[in-house]
Amino acid sequence: MRWERVGVHGGGGPGKRWGHTCNSVFGGKLLYVFGGYGKDNRHSNKVHVFDTVNRMWSEPVMKGALPTPRDSHSCTNIGDNLFVFGGTNGREPLNDLHILDTSSNTWISPSLRGDRPNPREGHSAALIGKRLFIFGGCGKYDDTEIYYDDVYVLNTETFVWKRIAPSGTPPCKRESHSCSSWNNKIIIIGGEDISSFYLSDVHILDTDTLVWCKLNTTGQNLPPRAGHTTVAFGKNLFVFGGFANDQSLFNDVYVLDVAVPSSLLSLILL
Repeated sequence: MRWERVGVHGGGGPGKRWGHTCNSVFGGKLLYVFGGYGKDNRHSNKVHVFDTVNRMWSEPVMKGALPTPRDSHSCTNIGDNLFVFGGTNGREPLNDLHILDTSSNTWISPSLRGDRPNPREGHSAALIGKRLFIFGGCGKYDDTEIYYDDVYVLNTETFVWKRIAPSGTPPCKRESHSCSSWNNKIIIIGGEDISSFYLSDVHILDTDTLVWCKLNTTGQNLPPRAGHTTVAFGKNLFVFGGFANDQSLFNDVYVLDVAVPSSLLSLILL
């Protein structure tokens, strides 16, 4: 296993930024990058597309009503659509939902019903079937930060929000964690808690039974971190990067084998 830096033809591209999202569409042919903070010290609501075949950036003209500029939102693939939820505009957290139809590059603002989540950033989103699960994140009341450990579900066909109350041992309130879906389960790793302490714990939510379970892992110890990413590939979760309590940055890769019994989950440093 090795890293390879991709050569890009031509110029353009989104520029340096953080808090953006990147989603693969059309079988991995295109990567859609949305939002983030960095260039000109501003939040962005632009969409940049990277063609992985021709290795070129483009900035397509968007139709419809654009979302406001933001970072630390979630963006989830549902068919050819990207569901963007929440984030922050730098002044306050958000709880709006926008859909980007990548087949026509059109933004859609659906009519929502039900019990929607409070405004938040640094939350996670995971798709199980037609249900979009939102967990955790950080909001604000007056000038006080509020950390969440709640779970909301959006029916992506009826656009009805519902707050659920799983049983079991839930993760503590946190933001900037990672979240992946695997076999009708949602796996939460790490993040930052209400005391600004960074975490390395692993929790699984069974979306069939709605029961939380805290997992014990074997193998290498994952250093506590937040702002990392996790990618599910087969029976493995690949964890990359993030930052530590002393604000140092990680560029390491860990692999969690989730196919073994929960009491023997193995974590490997690559």
